[in-house]
Amino acid sequence: MASEDIIERAEALRKEIRRHSYLYYVLDRPEITDFEFDKMYRELVTLEAEHPEIVTPDSPTQRVGGKASDDFRKVRFRKPMLSLTNVFNAEELREFDRRVKASLGTDEVEYITELKIDGLSMNLVYEDGRLVQGLTRGDGRVGEDVTANVKTIRTIPLYIENAPPYMEIRGEVYMPRKSFARLNEERDEAGLMPFANCRNAAAGSLRQLDPHVTAARNLDFFAYAIGETEGLDVHTQEELLRQLAAFHFRVNPNYRKWDSIEGVIEGVGEWAEKRRTLEYDTDGMVVKVNDFRQQDALGATVKDPKWATAYKYPPEEAVTQVEHIIVTMGRTGVLTPSADLAPVRLAGTTVKRATLHNLDFIREKDIREGDWVRIYKAGEIIPEVAAVLKEKRTGKEPEFQMPETCPVCGGKVERVEGEAAYRCMNPRCGGVVREKLIHFASRDAMDIEGLGPSVVDSLLACGLVKDPADFYTLDAGELQQLERMGEKRAANLVAAAADSRGRGLAKLLFALGIRFLGAKGAELLTEKYHTIEAVMAADEASLQETDGIGKVIAQSVYAYFHDERNLELVRKLQQAGVVTAEVKETAEGAAFAGERAVLTGKLASMGRREAGEIIRRLGGEVQSSVTKTTTLVIAGTDAGSKLEKARAQGVTILTEDEFLRRAGLAPAASESGEPSLF
Repeated sequence: MASEDIIERAEALRKEIRRHSYLYYVLDRPEITDFEFDKMYRELVTLEAEHPEIVTPDSPTQRVGGKASDDFRKVRFRKPMLSLTNVFNAEELREFDRRVKASLGTDEVEYITELKIDGLSMNLVYEDGRLVQGLTRGDGRVGEDVTANVKTIRTIPLYIENAPPYMEIRGEVYMPRKSFARLNEERDEAGLMPFANCRNAAAGSLRQLDPHVTAARNLDFFAYAIGETEGLDVHTQEELLRQLAAFHFRVNPNYRKWDSIEGVIEGVGEWAEKRRTLEYDTDGMVVKVNDFRQQDALGATVKDPKWATAYKYPPEEAVTQVEHIIVTMGRTGVLTPSADLAPVRLAGTTVKRATLHNLDFIREKDIREGDWVRIYKAGEIIPEVAAVLKEKRTGKEPEFQMPETCPVCGGKVERVEGEAAYRCMNPRCGGVVREKLIHFASRDAMDIEGLGPSVVDSLLACGLVKDPADFYTLDAGELQQLERMGEKRAANLVAAAADSRGRGLAKLLFALGIRFLGAKGAELLTEKYHTIEAVMAADEASLQETDGIGKVIAQSVYAYFHDERNLELVRKLQQAGVVTAEVKETAEGAAFAGERAVLTGKLASMGRREAGEIIRRLGGEVQSSVTKTTTLVIAGTDAGSKLEKARAQGVTILTEDEFLRRAGLAPAASESGEPSLF
């Protein structure tokens, strides 16, 4: 049995880990380093492993638990989860206001507006502060029990201090746009049908039978309502939102109180375009009567409350023509069709190409060359075909067929059973080799500067490389035989390859192009195993036990390192001096020490990702949006709402030139007074 000291230490660790998780995941305001947090967490894991009897259901170590129920047990709500009526214009909002005031017999009504998050409604049940159940909305009266998966969402607290005996917290589980884009890329590579939007992706992720898969999907949660409660004393929606934040839930900050419906209409209009700059999908604005006594007096129908409605924004779409359907190859040999489009403006950018994912997608929508189509941006990011305007067809549009042979090597193309994708079955296909080489050198992988697709093509054409290890044996003399490769450029490329040797295990694992393993998964494996030898020695069960690594990824990693060709590549990389162990990044300077910086707009000298790496190397942190903790904004051209928000908050703003000077990267002046290229 564990001693009192051990029990007290474990509980103290749980309390501290909860506090720091809230600061990190919800407030974006960490007080300790990742190393210090990991050390604390590992101590708790060790104590609980040595003394299983002290493990509690709300312990931070229990976020990813056992397998979810095969049938997702149905549970009846104590209090129904009602839907909302929809309105589509200002006059319908005014009519809603007239009905509310007529029913209440007063003109004294306050409203709260909240962004309508496009996700999956969730009911969280807490007993004595402990999360005991997570239920999907279902039909509003009976939901599905997805508790095991809900626990993987780090912005949902497993334990709430000073909570009432019983309460149901309601809100929206959603998938951030970046996570959605990354997930669909992975599904394309895996030969799976992509998700149509962030909402479908969130729903699909919550209904996984393996919580490890859900954990890897990077879901998030906004709290905004309550169901049945005992002992919670709040009287308005505004008070409730503040109380939810005090309970350490993430509450969307973009709510506002209005004393008139005209103010509501103003707020709705303000967010029509601004919402596109957010990191998550919204499809409207929810309007609620603020006072709970007035809500109770208004009541509800069988389906929806009379005290709330949802203003729905129209989806932004554009009409254009499919000029060609082209097929490209990914690094795993998947042939992916895309539509070359007549250029058209959509959601602030000019769109020239839309993904078509796979043949099933094309058949489902019956997309053909020459078709006029309506397009939209899935997750406000990825241009996608919404529908074909078949009434515009001339009858000359041919039905698309996937090629029977590989467009690169001429080898056999097959559709693998159980997949939507077609693959080149030749493991030595030049197209597969090319894509793997390009991926290995790419920025998110080994980041070999100057080694882009055109250089890879030239190296292959001259027979200078056959696999990624050959990048490290190139010399400047060999490189100068390539077209447009002068002495200086060749030397720079050799130096860039040499510099990439020290990227470390996480970057290398991702660079190897292991099927299903993304950059985040590579980081998770690195945190657990630390060396490539340990990863190679791990069995499937051990790999799958890694937080965030599911069965499919574990099987793929295991299979990769049990293929002799891949083991030979690892040996060649080690012989070339590539570091195959974990590398802890250290700051190279202090120019941005203590800064929490946001990049917005277009930079002329580099991409925002490169600028972010510079900030991190010089001691700073990079944030994706302006928050209360932001200390610095670097603004390029066409900067939008982030710049406006920074100005409103009094955050220090740097131009691109000021950023470069502070980073020590300001261009040197040549003798003519013009900036030098080198």
